[in-house]
Amino acid sequence: MQQSSKPLILVCNDDGIFSPGIKALAEVADEFGDVEIVAPDRQQSAVGHAITVSTPLRARPFLIDNRFSGQAVTGTPADSVKLAHNQLLNRKPDLVVSGINHGSNAGINILYSGTVSAATEGTILGYPSIAFSCTDFKEDADLAGCQDAARKVIGYVLNHGLPKGVTLNVNAPAGSLKGIKWARQANSRYVEEFEGRVDPQNRSYYWMTGKFQLLDEDEQNDIAVLDKGFASVTPIQYDLTAYSLMNDLKDIQL
Repeated sequence: MQQSSKPLILVCNDDGIFSPGIKALAEVADEFGDVEIVAPDRQQSAVGHAITVSTPLRARPFLIDNRFSGQAVTGTPADSVKLAHNQLLNRKPDLVVSGINHGSNAGINILYSGTVSAATEGTILGYPSIAFSCTDFKEDADLAGCQDAARKVIGYVLNHGLPKGVTLNVNAPAGSLKGIKWARQANSRYVEEFEGRVDPQNRSYYWMTGKFQLLDEDEQNDIAVLDKGFASVTPIQYDLTAYSLMNDLKDIQL
């Protein structure tokens, strides 16, 4: 069989292979090339960049909406991209996209997000990679604006590529797209609370709740951009070195 000349786009997420968001992203990816979906077989939100090392991984083939070939992986989003790269794809992808996540992955959410980590894993493996999220958590969220943002960003990356080690993190409000702006990651955090309870066997357990806290007044951050109704695009990197401090430390002897 002759190999397709179209770009191969690997689609992943952390909401699971049957989520509405991954189908919406696959529809956009299909406008640009051949689509393969490899994603967790269940909900994996907030697992970050976790990988499975204590149990074997399994992958089951599926046909998504009688249109897209997909494989459901018994692991994390990062597992899914690793397995696709190493075992499941007949050729290497030209682009890795992750999402569309139901819920924002702006600010500190980047750190916890399985959606962003799937894209970051693609970057680590050497592929241009993009994460997409919608601020609306509802399963029936209007993803049309996020799809429009995906068209623009995917088209740009396929034409221009990305610098080595850089992933794009894209967030968009639900509904129609007002526009797209480059934005930096907002300084933010969660203030957690743990409610102590006792189960019917008189064993203690704790239920975590928390409130999101924005610690940033600059209007160029991703959350501020989203609050104004625009989609935000943030270039991020997995190199966590504090380069701004390295120069100050070079002459310090420990």
